[in-house]
Order: sequence, then C-alpha cells, then structure tokens
Amino acid sequence: MKIVICNGTNSADYIIKNFKSRNNTLTIINNDKDVANKLAKSSKLPVILGDFTKVSTLKEANIQGADLFIALGHKDSDNYVGCLHARKQFNVKKCICIVQNPKNVEVFKELGLDSVISSTETLVSSVLAESSIEKITKTMSFENDNIVMSEIVVKATSLIAHKHIMDIHFPKEGSIACVYRRPRVIIPNGSTLILPKDKLFILSTPADQKKLIEFVQKEK
Repeated sequence: MKIVICNGTNSADYIIKNFKSRNNTLTIINNDKDVANKLAKSSKLPVILGDFTKVSTLKEANIQGADLFIALGHKDSDNYVGCLHARKQFNVKKCICIVQNPKNVEVFKELGLDSVISSTETLVSSVLAESSIEKITKTMSFENDNIVMSEIVVKATSLIAHKHIMDIHFPKEGSIACVYRRPRVIIPNGSTLILPKDKLFILSTPADQKKLIEFVQKEK
C-alpha cells in the first residue's frame, strides 16, 4: 500500500516502523525540522519537511491516489484540513484523522471524514480495561464502533463455569466467537464446556456490551 504519515513524534515513529516492516511504500511529512531528522534517521527513509495542511506540500509529496493518509498532528483542526485536502484534491482512498478532543469525532465525521479516532478516548478505554484486568482484559471495536469484541476471563466462582454453552442460556444480543484455553483456541458450539480461566471473546453491539459482561461475571 501507498501510505502517507503526517506529523507526530513517537506515534509517527511507531507507525512508520510497523508499516515499513510490511513492505508498504511510505511517504512521511513533518513540519518540525528536528523531528523530521530523527524520523529520517530511525526509519532510513526520506522525510518531507513541510506543512501537511497546505496543498503545495501535499503536491510535493506526490500523495495522489494514496491508499491511506494518517494525520497525527497536535491540532485537531490541522488534521481535519489535511485529511480533507487528501481526500478531495488527491483522491486518497482512506484518511485517518487523530483528534485530541473526543467531541470532534462525531463533528469531523459529519463534515465528511470516514475515520476519526480520539487518542484521549482510546487512552481512557485502555486505562479502564487495565483497571479491571481480571474481568475484561481487552475491548476492540470494528466497523466504526458498531461492533465490539470483549475479552472476558471466566472466574472459578462464575455462574457459567463448568457448564456447557447450550445450558447457560447465553443472551441472544451477543455471540461467543472464540474460547481461549491455554494453549488451545476453541471455536465453540452448544456442547462446548466453559471452564474457569477460559477467555471468552464475545461479539456484540456497544449498547449490549455491559449486559453481556455482567452475565459472564455473575457469580454463584
């Protein structure tokens, strides 16, 4: 894929390293000379020094028809403008706009961006997940947050422990997609027995997530 990475410091470095290892073609733009030099040195790739909110910089970077444009700037408004130029004037297939203010997620989507991610919201979600690591070790979202996957550990005192899935009357609002029982990965069916320390990967909508978590965590 042809990927454009704009601004950012440590986040840019991390993304560059991950995408570079997958044999993608990377275009890196940064408006900070010191950061640009560091990124060029660590990635061994050329970095364009310039303002990614300006059409002239994007022309110089030759981003026309890129597969992915990632805006990592500190200002939400800059990231929005850069993504808008990339999409409307350079026909970039997908733009990811990182924002600090969670309120801008819906605003920017309504203004025409297809993928807006709040770094603050992601951090809070991670902290909440870590604070209850025995109950929910991870939550992932898909399809613009319309689907969530919750990873829940079954405790020895859980009401569903030592029961077959067909007998626990699992709520119809969700589905157990996978059971991880170290070292095995089990694709469950009605006869699958749920044991303590099993990790259940459950698919649901965000609205039903809490209900399903409470169901799994209910104790005898």
